[in-house]
Amino acid sequence: MKFIQQAFTGNNKWWTYFITISVVTFPFLINVFIYLLFPELLDTLYQEMEQKEPSNLDFLINLLPFLFLLVLLFLFVNKLHKRKIKSIVTSRESVDWNRFFYAFFVWFTMGVLLIGVDYFMSPNDYVWNFKSIPFFVLLLISIVFLPIQTSMEELLFRGYLMQAFGFWFKKSFVALILTAVIFGLLHGLNPEVEKLGWIVMIYYIGTGLVLGIFTLMDEGTELALGFHAANNIVAAVLVSSNWAVFQTDALLIDVSEPSLDLLMFLPVFVLYPLVLFIFSNKYGWTNWKEKLFGTVTEPIELEEEL
Repeated sequence: MKFIQQAFTGNNKWWTYFITISVVTFPFLINVFIYLLFPELLDTLYQEMEQKEPSNLDFLINLLPFLFLLVLLFLFVNKLHKRKIKSIVTSRESVDWNRFFYAFFVWFTMGVLLIGVDYFMSPNDYVWNFKSIPFFVLLLISIVFLPIQTSMEELLFRGYLMQAFGFWFKKSFVALILTAVIFGLLHGLNPEVEKLGWIVMIYYIGTGLVLGIFTLMDEGTELALGFHAANNIVAAVLVSSNWAVFQTDALLIDVSEPSLDLLMFLPVFVLYPLVLFIFSNKYGWTNWKEKLFGTVTEPIELEEEL
């Protein structure tokens, strides 16, 4: 059974999706509500963020809700949908942690190299910020809690919603596009968008798109989980700034003025295709047209049971 087809198992009544989506996405929807109706409040929050000193406690507090939301997602999938939690993680017999760590290693390495090149080319844009105790506390928080945050996002978007859209619209491409666009738009409240403009959506939606391609082609979320975890750990631990969503005691502080440059779009147009090539060759991906553009049908084994 294909990963996206696993939505056909269990309880698929409309109210199960309504409850799950409403509850699990509630914090994101509140942020959208504030943005649409009280934009001046959001501007005030952005200004306060810029003036505050990085705090590991604040960072931890911002990450803890994702643990709660992940547990809720698991409970709803298991109790309301009557499905195994594994069904929104992978189509394999068990979660392939080797895939997770391989994707983590590949993207973490590229992230470090990208930052290293930019530091070499523009050293005046950065200030060395190593403080032993705050840094190692940050490192511990990042290793433990950032994978929880990224897993919650991946299992919601590339797992639960990807399968739900496939079940509803019967087209894998529609599921891919919808999850990528929604994923990108929900990042529209990040301070980077306020500073750089909506063109930065190319990065966020492009990231959602490539994570969705990983999932559809590999029949599971393991590569997306590892990739996303590496991305956020690099962003939190290696480089921070007073206008980014992650304001931490990172090794480097970016003191340059916010601007759109080559490095903003290099991942989407160069590195993401490179990673797709690497993963495709390692895992022998084939039948791209069917997996990305095919019709999502009820699995034969389920039809036979009926």
